[in-house]
Amino acid sequence: MSNVLAIAATTRTLRNLLLAQMPALDAELGDLEVTLQPPDVARKGISKAQLNLFLYQVVANAAWRNLDLPGQVRPGETAPPPLALNLHYVITAWGRGESDVDALSHRVLAAAMSTLHDRGVLDGNDIRNALADNDLAKQIERVRVTPLPQSVDDLSRLWTAFQTNYRTSAVYEAAVVLIDSQAATRAPLPVLRRGAQDRGVLATASAAAALDALDYPRHQSAVRLGEDIELNGRQLGTQNAVARFSSLRLDAPIDIAPQAGAAAGSLRVHLADPAEDTNAASRWAPGIYTVALRVQPPGLPPLLSNELPLALAPRITLGSLTAAAGNFALNLTCTPRICDGQRVFLLFGDRMLAPVSISNPADTQLPTALTFQLTGVAAGTYTVRLRVDGADSIPVDFSGSVPAFAANQQVVVS
Repeated sequence: MSNVLAIAATTRTLRNLLLAQMPALDAELGDLEVTLQPPDVARKGISKAQLNLFLYQVVANAAWRNLDLPGQVRPGETAPPPLALNLHYVITAWGRGESDVDALSHRVLAAAMSTLHDRGVLDGNDIRNALADNDLAKQIERVRVTPLPQSVDDLSRLWTAFQTNYRTSAVYEAAVVLIDSQAATRAPLPVLRRGAQDRGVLATASAAAALDALDYPRHQSAVRLGEDIELNGRQLGTQNAVARFSSLRLDAPIDIAPQAGAAAGSLRVHLADPAEDTNAASRWAPGIYTVALRVQPPGLPPLLSNELPLALAPRITLGSLTAAAGNFALNLTCTPRICDGQRVFLLFGDRMLAPVSISNPADTQLPTALTFQLTGVAAGTYTVRLRVDGADSIPVDFSGSVPAFAANQQVVVS
């Protein structure tokens, strides 16, 4: 790795290399001067043969950008990768004086390109001698100098940016330069045990279950406590399996053992109501859930299927089925109980109202009590629904041959 002197060390090494090697290739270059100036000011005050080496662009190296440094970061450790850079140089040649009748600039350019061709990998000793206190020579990757092909249009735009007249030039890339990150490396403690009983990684050849569809009873828009849902999919089974119901309103998911469905590739899951489970009123909350199938064979890690959305509709009981026209309060109870923060609305006919009060009795087996205030209600029969977090109560009686609105879900106003 190298410190922040790496870029300067690379430039100085290239300059020293060119200055030392080019006169040996061409005796006419004994008075050669190698400069590091921007091209628009490089020739000012100089009349000798000259080569200008200018660093015009620094880009991130894509291959090393997110690569841990070999030998320094072990598996499980985290450390910021080094700053990996590619350096782009343009070399420009001049002859002696203002005119170049003997094309000496071409000889300068050819000698420079020949030197960089023969010394395509920078020598460690050359790097160390180029700049004090640099440690570029110690980095794990060698610095290679290669031609960077440029079209006429690319060169034209480059010299336009330099704001000076174009001269014949060549472009080279020096890569890669790795600069140490100053951020701390994090090394976790050694692993004492690999899983339960130090058994290491467990693998199973079976595929996880995949759920394709969820069917509500009687093609309803939601399910209620006391009803069943049907899960359809692939790799479904009841052995070591539970249907997992998750909701943001619950502290923990609810697991229910499924039963075989009516057809192959299906499972039936029953949601117990308060008559079957005394804690059902507080165990659940009306609203939106996700359901997945979780299978955990003995001694193996669990397999979880994909999740499907599910709406759990509240069951409501109206305090009164009749009311006088005008203004009145409507009381009702809701099972399962409503949690804090849930969005609750009453759909009274075509009206939507927010509750005046919501209260959960101290006895967790009792339903939530709600009060709504209605004004200017005309005579008529109104179907009542309660919407909790987007899940509506179901005001339909399915006991007859044809579904009809349930009488106990309606208020007759006279």
